[in-house]
Amino acid sequence: MKQKKVWVNGTFDILHRGHLELLEYAASFGDVRVGIDTDERVKDLKGDDRPFNTYKDRSYFMSRINGIDSVVSFDGDDELCEQIKEWNPDYLIVGSDYKNKEVIGSQFAKEVIYFDRVGDYSTTKILSNESISNR
Repeated sequence: MKQKKVWVNGTFDILHRGHLELLEYAASFGDVRVGIDTDERVKDLKGDDRPFNTYKDRSYFMSRINGIDSVVSFDGDDELCEQIKEWNPDYLIVGSDYKNKEVIGSQFAKEVIYFDRVGDYSTTKILSNESISNR
């Protein structure tokens, strides 16, 4: 039986429990490819003080997580869409905060699955020293 293909993407700047649970969930469906925003894209989206970790480090961390089969970068919406189209995933897994929003590349996946946020984990909160509730 052919293994299902799964796509997940994000910045993954400071890995936290929410990221790991999302990735574990994705791996339960099949072979996981993770798309990671380039450093330039993160700066454009989140400001000049981000990313905290470089793309090289973020991709290294991601590639060492059990269940992650491959890691690629993307620098914009068009490149993200092309990467998803090329991977041709069975499942595109995104955070539930994207319900009722456009999910880039969703037309190239057989199914979009929404993953419920774990607590209020957030890289932004971690970097600003805000307390995080795991409930």
